[in-house]
Amino acid sequence: MVTGKGGTGKSTVASALALALATRGKNVLLCEVEGRQGIARMFDVDPLPYQERRLTTGLPDADGGRGVVHALHIDAESALLEYLSMYYRLGRAGKALDRFGVIEFATTIAPGVRDVLLTGKVYEAVQRNSRNKGAIEYDAVVLDAPPTGRITQFLNVSNELAGLAKVGPIKSQSDTMMTLFRSPRTAVHLVTVLEEMPVQETADGITELRAARLPVGGVVVNQVRPRDLTDEQLSAARAGTLDRTRIEQDLTDGGLEVGPGLVDGLLAEAADHAERRALEDSQRDLVAALDVPSYELPRMAGGIDLGGLYELAGLLREQGMA
Repeated sequence: MVTGKGGTGKSTVASALALALATRGKNVLLCEVEGRQGIARMFDVDPLPYQERRLTTGLPDADGGRGVVHALHIDAESALLEYLSMYYRLGRAGKALDRFGVIEFATTIAPGVRDVLLTGKVYEAVQRNSRNKGAIEYDAVVLDAPPTGRITQFLNVSNELAGLAKVGPIKSQSDTMMTLFRSPRTAVHLVTVLEEMPVQETADGITELRAARLPVGGVVVNQVRPRDLTDEQLSAARAGTLDRTRIEQDLTDGGLEVGPGLVDGLLAEAADHAERRALEDSQRDLVAALDVPSYELPRMAGGIDLGGLYELAGLLREQGMA
């Protein structure tokens, strides 16, 4: 499970992790449940249907061996229709319910049902394929999960359904999901950037996950900027003691016309940059104090494309996440 505050790049990290895991002939299922078609945009393919689809090959290992990444886009309405067909044999009647808006109504008034259907579809895909001869068997599943603020509620389905379903197939399914979610087979990874709100939300998310007895994996610090200045230079920039004469000379040597306004502007920007770096360092210290493994991924200056995803996947593997 990969979660994170909106804007931290959790979909990017989930995609890169799937590529990193798909090696040596392993099959990985990359899933999304938020209806944004983020996987399709990330890999520049057509919108994904409600079925598993081969997406791309994974990151090669040292011997060049690759696995395959498959994708699955899950929406609650389709999952409920499939559930009704499997357990209650509604067939066309289920589609009639959808036309009348009953499906949307049911999944809206009972969010716990919605979540158990979404996660249950992932589980069903893996179990079905492991049972059927000749079907794809997945070695790993990566779920691009809801944001940190909702991840515990999303995964703690038995608690959310406590007042709705005491017995029956959906109660049995929720119990099965909770057994999986609380097992060593599951890890919830949290994505953050080095800013106060995302780091605090990450810390709160870890506390909530642990209180619900859900397994925390690691924290991925995303969009880390390159460090081009030394600690001494950053300290001088914050203190306003950078060598103005040397800066003027460097600019002149570079063929620029130097005026007092240019140097003043550069010194002000350097001070702002140094303050930002100090804030990032303080947030990195807070991440280190969370007592979970942490990984760092750089900001991609040109944006994220498939080549960038492979690059990030390699970094995750180098750092031991996959």
